[in-house]
Amino acid sequence: MLNFKEHENMKKLNIYIFAASVLSLSSCSDSFLNLTPETTITTETFYKTADHFEQATVASYTGLRNIALSGIFMDEMRSDNTFYTYYSGDRGPYNSTEKLALFLDDETVGWSPDRYNGVYSSIARVNTILGRLDASELTEEEKKAVRAEALFLRAFYYFDLVQHWGGVPLMLQEVTTEAEAFAAKSPVEDVYKQILTDVSEAISLGLPVASTFPQSGRATMGAAKMLRAYCYMSQPTRDYKAAEQDLKDITQMNYGLLDSYEAVFNPANKNSKESIFEVQYLEDGSNAGVHNDIPWRLIPKCSNNDFLMGITFSNYAGTSGGWCVPTEEMIQSYEPGDKRLDASIAVAEGKTDDAEQFTCEAVKAVSDFTPTTGKNFYYFIRKYYHPPYQYAGRAGDNFPVYRYAGALLLLAENLVAQNRNAEALPYINEVRTRAGLKSLTSVTAEDVADEMRHELAFEN
Repeated sequence: MLNFKEHENMKKLNIYIFAASVLSLSSCSDSFLNLTPETTITTETFYKTADHFEQATVASYTGLRNIALSGIFMDEMRSDNTFYTYYSGDRGPYNSTEKLALFLDDETVGWSPDRYNGVYSSIARVNTILGRLDASELTEEEKKAVRAEALFLRAFYYFDLVQHWGGVPLMLQEVTTEAEAFAAKSPVEDVYKQILTDVSEAISLGLPVASTFPQSGRATMGAAKMLRAYCYMSQPTRDYKAAEQDLKDITQMNYGLLDSYEAVFNPANKNSKESIFEVQYLEDGSNAGVHNDIPWRLIPKCSNNDFLMGITFSNYAGTSGGWCVPTEEMIQSYEPGDKRLDASIAVAEGKTDDAEQFTCEAVKAVSDFTPTTGKNFYYFIRKYYHPPYQYAGRAGDNFPVYRYAGALLLLAENLVAQNRNAEALPYINEVRTRAGLKSLTSVTAEDVADEMRHELAFEN
């Protein structure tokens, strides 16, 4: 056995041998340690061909998934629509998530900073596309198409930022130096101005108009017009007239309501004629990150998820359940006979033991639900619930961003805001008729807001 001194000498010898080896190798060839593997793709060799830009553009859509997921916590749980189920085991791992519902979130940890950083990462991807486009091998027509799509995405991401954080730094070029990574916060007005500049250029460049269904899920003229209308109606100085034109343009495209509200959210009807823009997912068994785990978060924490979902999976931790739970007030707010109630909300009934482990015994409709003596029950969002699932913790449901029903209601809101209430009636009544409700004979801003709440419930 080596003594302490011998041990220290051996350590020094090993270090000297390693250092000498490195020096010897480097002296043989100055470039030996600086070679880039020939199979490695770098930013200098990429962004050349149409295929390169197709890959980069598709990758720029992935940030939408983060927005959809964080939205169930940051947007829905902060509204009167939903809350969360208290569970003692969440005191540590989900403390920051619960704080969101109470407007006490920490901007250094949790969904809020994840969303902020994720959106800026997506903007960085888009900026790189825009910055490298002119020097590429693409034809002028190909460049126009890529630029239009990229500008739409940048406008969309900045709209998400301004809606949640107000004034934010405007990063509009690819960051190549440390100094460029730091930008001052821009006023809200400037952020909206940039959004309108980007989306308007995307529209003028000629995004495609949806004509066949199902659609590809990519940006379209309808999605851009919807985004611009929202921007006109949200900016500090509203421009209802400009928004009205965009929304009326959408009604002249190829969109329409599906016959059934429930069918809108069926995975078999992804990217349908009612869809203007939606986040794309696949129920994939690989670790490619293309699956949707939102349905597993919305059902109650349950000890027998195979009963609820068709496959065994624990949602007490990790992909945790019991979030975005419809409130009693929300359920009672639906008009009698509204078909959207049972299509949107269901009840899981069963028993909860002393360790707070819930065992589900039945899934029931909420419209005529009467609690069973001796049983516990939990409301949960049904519109994204489509079992049986093939893979644990994974679903393939897309998440809606813009729907044609939303465009009709936004147009109704727009016309009411211009004191043209009678003109708003056909648009709101088209939505109400599909829901099984009587047509209104007069309409107010409150009527429109109420209709939006129930038509677009749990869509962030």
